[in-house]
Amino acid sequence: MRRKCIAFLMLLVMVTTSVLMAGCGGGPQKPASSGSGSGSGAAAGKGSKLVIYTSMKEALISGIIEGFKKKNPDIDVDYQSAGAGKLMAKIAAERQSGQILADVIWTSEVPDFYQMKSEGILENYKPSNLGEILNPFTDYDGSFTAARLGTLGIVINTDKVKTPPTQWEDLATKPEYKNAFGIADPALSGTAYMSVALLEKQFGWDYFNRLHANGARIGKGSGQVVDDTSSGELTACLGVDYITNSKIAKGAHLSLVYPKELLMVPSPVAIFKGSKNIANAKKFVDYLLSQEAQQKVADAGTVPVRKDVKIPEKYHLPSPEDALKNGIKVTYTEILPHKQETIKKFTEIIGKK
Repeated sequence: MRRKCIAFLMLLVMVTTSVLMAGCGGGPQKPASSGSGSGSGAAAGKGSKLVIYTSMKEALISGIIEGFKKKNPDIDVDYQSAGAGKLMAKIAAERQSGQILADVIWTSEVPDFYQMKSEGILENYKPSNLGEILNPFTDYDGSFTAARLGTLGIVINTDKVKTPPTQWEDLATKPEYKNAFGIADPALSGTAYMSVALLEKQFGWDYFNRLHANGARIGKGSGQVVDDTSSGELTACLGVDYITNSKIAKGAHLSLVYPKELLMVPSPVAIFKGSKNIANAKKFVDYLLSQEAQQKVADAGTVPVRKDVKIPEKYHLPSPEDALKNGIKVTYTEILPHKQETIKKFTEIIGKK
């Protein structure tokens, strides 16, 4: 009898332990996120999740997510916002472990999307509203779709600069920018990398040598260089439109000016092949390109991909048509093989003593 009781107790302990371990979660964990959906979670059942990796800052992505959740309250949305370089490193690590945890990726480093396409990890999906948007990709095949036409200009601290620059060369020659102009690290920021590639295409590496001679600095992320300009640590920086405009709206003494050679960087969105939530991912891409979501894009201070959206006049942004027409032209497949070389050469020039 005593042996039977002991055996029963041991069995009970084993069952209890198994239940507790299952409750703690033994499978792959979802990524840490800077925001999460308020959907019904596990109670909503299978297929109720959506995980997004994006380089868009809170000023832009939070409103998009909020609008999507209102239309899809049954989908629990998690998103991680980080620099494109960090996100690509995370994706590479996840592929090594056997599974990409995200369903959707939305950044501004266009060559990354061509690379992922060539590696066969992107789902081919042409959004239901594709015919309503402007498409900057002449070789478009549905692997990824532009969700905004981001612009970058010269951000100045208006307390320090009374006469705004009118051309890119001003940053390399005028004394007010001596040791006081910053560009985000292109190894971390997709928009910074694309901007370096565009400026090199337009002016050559000699332009960066002239910037270095005038004391140009390498900053951290695309948001940090704008913050450093706002604080007065920098006089000016290369800045993303909506990041700068969100700071101005909060009272920062900044202004964003555009030389005639416009830096326009499309921000593609794509779905990962093998996504466990592919139906939800398609819903998100369709929503992101809808008039409602694109109005949120414009209201955040950046250029939408739709012509039927009103851009607030206070931002002084180009129209979507003008952004496409006047942006410096580059063939993305040609710059893709030179990405690391471009980052290395930029760092060697601007970072040298």
